[in-house]
Amino acid sequence: MVVAHQPSKQQEKLRHIELPIIDLMAERSQVSKLIVKASENLGFFKVINHGVPQHVIKAMEDESYGFFSKPASQKQRAGPANPYGYGCKNIGFNGDYGEVEYLLLHTNPLSNSTISNDPTLFRCAVNGYVEAVRELACEILELMAEGLGVPDTSVLSNFLRDSHSDSLLRLNHYPPLQLLQLVNNRIGFGEHTDPQILTILRSNDALTNGRFLSVRHRAMVNSCRRRMSMAYFGAPAPNSRIACPPELHSPHEPNLYRPFTWDEYKKATYSRKLGDTRLHFFRLQSDHDDLTE
Repeated sequence: MVVAHQPSKQQEKLRHIELPIIDLMAERSQVSKLIVKASENLGFFKVINHGVPQHVIKAMEDESYGFFSKPASQKQRAGPANPYGYGCKNIGFNGDYGEVEYLLLHTNPLSNSTISNDPTLFRCAVNGYVEAVRELACEILELMAEGLGVPDTSVLSNFLRDSHSDSLLRLNHYPPLQLLQLVNNRIGFGEHTDPQILTILRSNDALTNGRFLSVRHRAMVNSCRRRMSMAYFGAPAPNSRIACPPELHSPHEPNLYRPFTWDEYKKATYSRKLGDTRLHFFRLQSDHDDLTE
């Protein structure tokens, strides 16, 4: 999912590739239908009039650029990303590699004073941004539930509102590469799907019984200028039981997945490479349908 903060020229480019653009201020039932349609057909969409204040976005961006502008020796003091902190080029623990440096933060209150020269300012920026995008994510999940016909529209958003939620904020920085380097290596972040329930990106499938896609995507570097993205990954608490709502399966549409905890799924995810599928390990059926998982 892409959160739109500056519609206009970029919006026109996105229309060129037919990226769904959804106005959250439109009539609610229509918004709900459009979100379901986009989630089923593409697995991502762009939202406008989302309610995340511009000053909150700017504060987070300023702090992020400030961190990534530091000398490498200072940035490395905030690492390694095991599991949280600063990482560079190595992504995870299974050999994945990209032309990216990143800062991975838990959405609980921060304690790492090595991230910023002014830890209080950095902490306020992160907490303000996380609070705003969490509310946006919960609103979108409730619209999804409405569109799916689930009576308890908070069934998905409650995962993110849990005080023990395992949600993350990931700040990715893609330094510019020289043209000669682009010939051999132009991948910033390799092909993958996000394992969490919902991603709010600034620049999952089991819960909907296969109706909503978890889209495969990757990030490309730019030869002329640096790029940065801020991604909020909404996730349940580790012991949360994840199962398809009963309204979404029937004798004619049997449940495709067994219930599992977020901790189980997370372990399956992080024990594999970026591009590997993992949801099929939790399937109940023995067939091998092609699903984006």
